Amino acid sequence: MLYNLLFPLADQVGLFNLFKYITFRTGGAVATALLISFLAGPAVIRWLKRKQGHGQPIRTDGPETHLLTKKGTPTMGGFLILLAVTLSTLLWADLTNPYVWIVLMVTLGYGLIGFTDDYLKVSKRNTKGLPGKLKLAGQIVIACVAAGLITRLAPEQLSTAMTVPFFKNVLLQLGWGYLAMAVFVMVGASNAVNITDGLDGLATVPVMIASGVFALISYLVGHAVFANYLQIHHVPGASELAVFCGALVGAGLGFLWFNAPPALVFMGDTGSLAMGGALGAMSVVTKHEIVLAIVGGLFVLETVSVIVQVASYKLTGKRVFRMAPIHHHFEKKGWAEPTVVIRFWIIASILALAGLSTLKLR
Repeated sequence: MLYNLLFPLADQVGLFNLFKYITFRTGGAVATALLISFLAGPAVIRWLKRKQGHGQPIRTDGPETHLLTKKGTPTMGGFLILLAVTLSTLLWADLTNPYVWIVLMVTLGYGLIGFTDDYLKVSKRNTKGLPGKLKLAGQIVIACVAAGLITRLAPEQLSTAMTVPFFKNVLLQLGWGYLAMAVFVMVGASNAVNITDGLDGLATVPVMIASGVFALISYLVGHAVFANYLQIHHVPGASELAVFCGALVGAGLGFLWFNAPPALVFMGDTGSLAMGGALGAMSVVTKHEIVLAIVGGLFVLETVSVIVQVASYKLTGKRVFRMAPIHHHFEKKGWAEPTVVIRFWIIASILALAGLSTLKLR
């Protein structure tokens, strides 16, 4: 909004020329989202505690310590993230850019699904929430709309193509199959972050790291000169998503202030589904879907651990891990929660660097 209102006046007020630069507005989005989180956080947490009473229902089949340490903690803290991301993005982004609205649509749409799920868990005092099939159907519908819009907006040679990291000239033309793949990426990323969100701060920091990586990727992909220099495929308009990524980083930092162990609030599905969907949508816009699997490798690992555990138990009656997702496995082995969280953050950082290397190694 500031860009649309103030940049046209740059001839009269030279200072307003700053709003031309995506880097400046991205920094502004980080700071604004962080400030909103700090200012609104205490009030939001008090409101959630007042409305929820006993807080988020804790799984009885989870680690025993959770029944003691996490009892009474309110959920739906993802509302604070969505508030900060949305207001900051609307304030600093170019609102004529359709990619901004598409990614916001996915983020808020998935956030609404997550909010409904969290509300049912709290109101019914059980851990089931929204039926899985209904939740998945809602995610698929939103992803289908987003994928269709992104395909129409993308350059013709990229509209239904998937790029392959490390190969500068490889484009896999998937035709209509690309829509299915894009939907899979958005839905998969959303649920992968949701699975990872099982310990205080565990999902928040890796999402922030991935958002920082995609802020750089979107900026470079949308910049014709940099895209040509790095020999990556140019997507006009994608640079504006750096502002959204900045807002996500700032909102994540602000939320972590309240979510750091011992957490004052959980993000719940409201936050995890939304942030995962946002990462998936950004990877589809920038044509870096495979890179998301590298940068978000921690989320992939968590998801695979659940799939392996379920498949092994159904086929052989034996469990591969002491408990799935894999972060609970390490808790069962005796690792303290902060140890698991920080070591997983380190893994996420290493994977982010690996994902960034794909920009140059071609």
